[in-house]
Amino acid sequence: MLKNQTETTKYYSVANNHQEFQKEKVSSFAEIWECKQTRAKSLHSRIEILPGDVIAQISIGGYVEKPNYLSVQIADTKHILLSPEFLQYINHSCDPNVFFDTTNMVITCLRKIDICEAMTFFYPSTEWSMEQRFDCLCGSEKCVRKIQGAAYLSPDIMKKYRSNEHIIKKIMN
Repeated sequence: MLKNQTETTKYYSVANNHQEFQKEKVSSFAEIWECKQTRAKSLHSRIEILPGDVIAQISIGGYVEKPNYLSVQIADTKHILLSPEFLQYINHSCDPNVFFDTTNMVITCLRKIDICEAMTFFYPSTEWSMEQRFDCLCGSEKCVRKIQGAAYLSPDIMKKYRSNEHIIKKIMN
């Protein structure tokens, strides 16, 4: 398959619905899956990734004055757009398999990621207070139900997750 060529695959979802995904290779390690029914996009691994592996370098695609659903908080008052851009499709989970390390500007693997598995991170690990809040549907036993940012979670819950320095400092104050 050519680099920018896409394919359509049927995928059996958790909800017992057959969903079709269009896949686009975006790097040697990842591809974007877009659900044909919902248009939702997610980033999936093309290779097995092990805990501790650095998955990608994070570059700054730009700064935003007001945070949005595509931005990532890297400091108390700094929010960036991700580069490479496909990293924005790493969605939320309360049982994440990757960590956005905004101090070292890398994404690291927290637990083994299998081929075709979606890459996910815990949004409150970077976000203090989110503009676009949502009800979490991850289904994990660890699910915190409402994703609003670290400011809305107890320190006891946040201790269960790896968080960035700007979040840890706010929790400690």
